Amino acid sequence: MTHLRRSTLWLSLLLHLLFLVHVHTTSQLEDNKIPPSLCTGHPGIPGSPGVHGSPGQPGRDGRDGRDAVPGEKGEKGDRGDPGDTGVRGLTGDRGDPGEKGERGQSGECAVAPKSAFSAKLSQGHTLPLTVGDAIHFDAILINEQGDYNSETGRFTCKVPGVYYFAVHATVYRASLQFDLMKNGHTVASYFQFYGNWPKPASLSGGSLLQLVPGDQVWIQMALSEYNGLYSSTKTDSTFTGFLVYSHWKNSAVFA
Repeated sequence: MTHLRRSTLWLSLLLHLLFLVHVHTTSQLEDNKIPPSLCTGHPGIPGSPGVHGSPGQPGRDGRDGRDAVPGEKGEKGDRGDPGDTGVRGLTGDRGDPGEKGERGQSGECAVAPKSAFSAKLSQGHTLPLTVGDAIHFDAILINEQGDYNSETGRFTCKVPGVYYFAVHATVYRASLQFDLMKNGHTVASYFQFYGNWPKPASLSGGSLLQLVPGDQVWIQMALSEYNGLYSSTKTDSTFTGFLVYSHWKNSAVFA
């Protein structure tokens, strides 16, 4: 018990001595304190740059600007190159059937064009003496369309197309030469020499001609001295022509 008291007493004395030393030291430091203005050091070395911070939040919208004065219209630019052709689109759906239309009027029946004639010299017919005059085959055998004129001896085309013309002549008492004429131009010429034979001879010829409406075809003497065209009760001289096919293309019937 006595030993415990002694220890406690020594501990108290030690703590008291430490307190006195602390007070003395603190007082001495305050007396020797230097004003801060007299001990300012040189600026320190700049530190290393800091690490970039995280992205900030989006800023708020700025204020609307005022309306500017419209600028002058610029010049028209050059036309650009045509673009590539696009890919063809898909075929659309089939539409609904439309309403049935009204029945049309009955059309006229198409009839193929016709043109044909045949005529001969009547017995005792006088032949032209002037070269260039048409021979008038005056006795009509057939001329339903009226395209041949027996008074002029000329055929006038009404239906465009290809025609065939033929002449059968009886030659007697003189040589014969005649021409097939179209619009004043010779398209074929025929000749038969007469050799003082006791009986008549024959001269025939024909040709295909392409005609348009208004064209005329006839037979005429080529030389005035070769005019032995003859006709009698037993022999005839004829002029014939007919349409082979037409050139009307506005109908399948005429094609």
